[in-house]
Amino acid sequence: MDKQNVQMNDPHPGTQLPGGYPPEYPPAAFPGPPGYTGYPGTQAGYPVPPAGYSGAGPVGFPVPYQPVTSQPGVPAGVPWMPAPPPPLNCPPGLEYLTQIDQLLIHQQIELLEVLTGFETCNKYEIKNSLGQRIYFAAEDTDCCTRNCCGPSRPFTIRILDNTGREVITLERPLRCTSCCFPCCLQEIEIQAPPGVPVGYVTQTWHPCLPKFTLQNERREDVLRITGPCIVCSCCADVDFEIKSLDDKYVVGKISKQWTGFVRELFTDVDNFGIQFPLDLDVKMKAVMLGACFLIDFMFFEMTRSEQRAGVW
Repeated sequence: MDKQNVQMNDPHPGTQLPGGYPPEYPPAAFPGPPGYTGYPGTQAGYPVPPAGYSGAGPVGFPVPYQPVTSQPGVPAGVPWMPAPPPPLNCPPGLEYLTQIDQLLIHQQIELLEVLTGFETCNKYEIKNSLGQRIYFAAEDTDCCTRNCCGPSRPFTIRILDNTGREVITLERPLRCTSCCFPCCLQEIEIQAPPGVPVGYVTQTWHPCLPKFTLQNERREDVLRITGPCIVCSCCADVDFEIKSLDDKYVVGKISKQWTGFVRELFTDVDNFGIQFPLDLDVKMKAVMLGACFLIDFMFFEMTRSEQRAGVW
């Protein structure tokens, strides 16, 4: 027992955990909102994936793990998390999320963007608290959209597993960015597998605070996200709390990690951490992942000129 505690408390290389983030977040710390019973055993009525989509395998049979050492655009040398057996009616590719209560999102540095200021497609590594890569995410937008619309651009982010299969798709439409107009607010749709919506993140209008609502595939409100009044990442982490609908219970958080003065000043590369209950529905975990990307683009994806002017 003591040996296990030592292993859980040791730092893990490559995770870059912020202050206050333990290597393994205790699941009991975020028990979920009142009445929440955990991950449902059977989810009736789940839509059938599109024709031709390769699933995770027959239910009840473990998926053979084939380590992937390199993919196009993915750094080599980082181990992938072994694929666990998929639970019943779990969307293909989301079985990884059944065994974790924490995600780390590390954006990759693009040399061309650093040297020229030319906006390139963002790429991210998504890891567990042990530093094992779970997914790889890549933005799919055209050059004109990225450089003309900037952080307000509509985008598609494709999230791949260790076999290179696209398991989650994030779709952000072009919407209003000013808090003075309570219409056409920000939104992102989460699909798993691609083409099958599993949830939405919608911005809730507020004159001072960044607020969002997490919805299921039927657009029913499930959880809320509330951020700080001043979203400033200078020398400190920025926390967005995930709460129950009545705002009485905190069930998790999304944290933008401070990565250092030089990196924050000269790049728009960001690191995030997401914490949630271990037994939360995997579809809502995927929705929280989509919320993290929306928050990144809305508040932290700034041009180099803005960063040099001191806007973080």
